[in-house]
Amino acid sequence: MLNKKQISALIENKKLIENFIALDKQLTPNGFDLTAGGIFVFEGSGALDFSNSQRVVPAAKELKPMKDSVTDSYGWWELPKGAYKVKTNETVNLPNDLTALAFTRTSLLRMGAFTQHGVWDAGFRGKGEFILIVENGAGVRIKENARLAQLVFFPVEETQGYSGVYKGLV
Repeated sequence: MLNKKQISALIENKKLIENFIALDKQLTPNGFDLTAGGIFVFEGSGALDFSNSQRVVPAAKELKPMKDSVTDSYGWWELPKGAYKVKTNETVNLPNDLTALAFTRTSLLRMGAFTQHGVWDAGFRGKGEFILIVENGAGVRIKENARLAQLVFFPVEETQGYSGVYKGLV
């Protein structure tokens, strides 16, 4: 697993992560915190088969954050119990010799909510998307740009890299 110094060097020299809010706040001893750029509610069902030839990704409607005051720079998402899609502010540019895994930040877990992620394949480039599950019956409030998940990086032998439909997702 890469450490803070190694991640910082890759951000500076190879643009490993772009469009972050505050490097000093998001860079952790062993990872990088991903922030909420948008939260969406699913509007239909999906379908998944072996070959992806019949894959259907359901439509999702973006939820608008509400400001507590007109003087606030950022608003809040008021999320009742349920499943949501989150799109990150950050763009991740994984080289073909680096993969990543993401985990829920413990602050979010302590509120009764968690995130679910797939593997971030070597060669992936784009905005991250993941699932936010709110289990707290009273719901949670998430402020725009809140840090929700931590991405950790692992070196791998160089591979062909990710070439799926989500490469370059913006």
